[in-house]
Amino acid sequence: MIRSMTAYASAESGGPAGALSCELRTVNHRYLELSPRLPDELRSLESALRERIAAKLSRGKVDVTVRARSDVQRESLQVNNALLHQLSELNLDLVSRFPGMQVQFTELLRFPGVLQQDAADPEAQQAALFEVLDRALDALTATREREGAKLGQILRERLDAIERIVLQVREWMPEIRVALRARLEARLADLRQPADPGRLEQELVLQITRSDVDEELDRLATHIAETRRVLGLKEPVGRRLDFLMQEFNREANTLGSKSVDARSTNAAVELKVLIEQMREQVQNIE
Repeated sequence: MIRSMTAYASAESGGPAGALSCELRTVNHRYLELSPRLPDELRSLESALRERIAAKLSRGKVDVTVRARSDVQRESLQVNNALLHQLSELNLDLVSRFPGMQVQFTELLRFPGVLQQDAADPEAQQAALFEVLDRALDALTATREREGAKLGQILRERLDAIERIVLQVREWMPEIRVALRARLEARLADLRQPADPGRLEQELVLQITRSDVDEELDRLATHIAETRRVLGLKEPVGRRLDFLMQEFNREANTLGSKSVDARSTNAAVELKVLIEQMREQVQNIE
């Protein structure tokens, strides 16, 4: 299945403990690279979050931002009365010794242990995180697939153009071979001494062999068929397409190096342009 690696998605949930939001931003990358940013109270779930994302995404640089906002934080706060009583007794003793000393109420609250907050349920935290993460991942996947469908259409159009060039070069080859023989005979006719007919045939065979591109055209046709097959697979195909683009480019280079005719040379240049356009699209496919 063709999926783009560039996408954005977000999801938010609310509950008794407050709101939780998740944002996902992805760009193309050779491998899967995760950059999660979690609030302190959810930091312990980072490893599980990474595993959950890796189960659904195979490539791309993924920025994950999770935000938590508690609407009932004040209600969950409790005062440690025993500790506060000890601080009060200490304050009365010190005031008699230091009459000018003043202790503010807010300073007491900042003393470690005076304010206590109910510990959150780890299982409930994980369930809430995974719920909002899964919805964000589903939205991200849908966006990737929509963009991937467009990329797939572009690739199929380029494949059709490459196939037309391959068929055209095949049609030209008999005429190119005839022209090659005529050029060779014309060059030999310019020699003062007559050429040996046997030697002429050997040289002609050698030149035709060097310029023969049937094998390259066959491999290009094979790559076209394989790319079309890969585009129809129901799995990530980016790495396979990367390899196929390298193979396409290799055959186009060889076709150009063997060319003895302006038409096939121009065809090789057009092939390289189309292949480069495909390669740029493939770089963004998961």
